[in-house]
Amino acid sequence: MSDDPHPLCQGPDPNPIEPNFDVPAGAIDCHAHIFGPDARYEFSPKRGYTPPQASLESFLGLHKVLGGISRAVLTQPSVYGTDNSCMLDAADQMDGKFLAVAAVAADITDKELEALHDRRVRGVRINLVDKGGMPFEDINAVRKFTERIKHLGWHLEVLIHVQEFDDLRATMNAMAVPVSVGHLGYMKTSNDISHPGFRDFLDLVRDGNCWVKLSGSYRITTQEKPPYADVTPYARAIIDANEDRVIWGTDWPHPWVFGHMPNDGALMSQLTDWAPEAAVRQKILVDNPIALFGFEP
Repeated sequence: MSDDPHPLCQGPDPNPIEPNFDVPAGAIDCHAHIFGPDARYEFSPKRGYTPPQASLESFLGLHKVLGGISRAVLTQPSVYGTDNSCMLDAADQMDGKFLAVAAVAADITDKELEALHDRRVRGVRINLVDKGGMPFEDINAVRKFTERIKHLGWHLEVLIHVQEFDDLRATMNAMAVPVSVGHLGYMKTSNDISHPGFRDFLDLVRDGNCWVKLSGSYRITTQEKPPYADVTPYARAIIDANEDRVIWGTDWPHPWVFGHMPNDGALMSQLTDWAPEAAVRQKILVDNPIALFGFEP
């Protein structure tokens, strides 16, 4: 057994296939990462893994295959801690087509927040799952911090296991800004859909201040390969709870995935099972992300 505390992750499938539906014009990929080059962007020593190199050029090539996606939201990964340089440098090259969700230290100044806004940051990410992702003392400190970003029109993105989070609904509704929850709530499908934590999560979504990313289905499935039929009831329950508060993301390049690496086209094709109606997919892929992130229509 390796004693490496930062195990190297495999890269994405290099041959993505086209999705099985017509992707609407203006579709937005709301969750992805750029990694490297390693010589330029230093990883955090507190990280829990070492990701594959994943360039902006490769990411744009993927989007061409996935129906010509032209806009995205890059999300700060835990491996870079609160150094957002890699992500922001990539976004700078995209002339407003890319926005970003940053990780920040608790003592960040208002001037530094304004500087991040100028570089198209539109939210702050708190990762309570992976090492190095939580720079705040506790969730109450996060709540107080959201008062500081409210005037910027930002939101708070959280990576949590919803079934393990006490008082989820009350805690997230107390935030001063909208909240986005990643990876369908990050509850394994080995937990029944009737789990009290997941029901509380659905109630939170119904309340209207919480958004959900339909990303990383392979992180919650108990099955080896797509289409991950066991995820479908959970995704549909989230959409049924509030179809105006659901967005989608590739989670490219899929760090910390072991075993079978799913194809990005197969992952996107899950949307036809989760949201059979084209009008609902229009909301998930275009209208809802415009509302949350502030993209131009």
